[in-house]
Amino acid sequence: QGQLVESGGGVVQAGGSLRLSCAASRSILSNNVMGWYRQAPGKQRELVARISTAGNAEYVDSVKGRFTISRDNAKNTVYLQMNSLKTEDTGVYYCNAARIGIQYWGKGTLVTVSS
Repeated sequence: QGQLVESGGGVVQAGGSLRLSCAASRSILSNNVMGWYRQAPGKQRELVARISTAGNAEYVDSVKGRFTISRDNAKNTVYLQMNSLKTEDTGVYYCNAARIGIQYWGKGTLVTVSS
């Protein structure tokens, strides 16, 4: 079984909301910066948001004010709350855990935003 398991993707109309979840082992969550990446059709994978072990969050400009990344250490889960979704948010969303010298990837969950 994978170290990171994403869920919560689906089809939503523009303007709607989705919440993605990434289940991780306790050791991974405690020792890594956790991030969400996405890959749109025909494009390279890009960082969407990441959160440090201390809870400091960073976002790509295109999602600031619309997306929120959070971590629940008790549930060993990282979330990405996505509001006011746009068609350009469509893509496969991947959970990532990283620290110096190593990183982990989930298999991804598909988000489709229809107009």
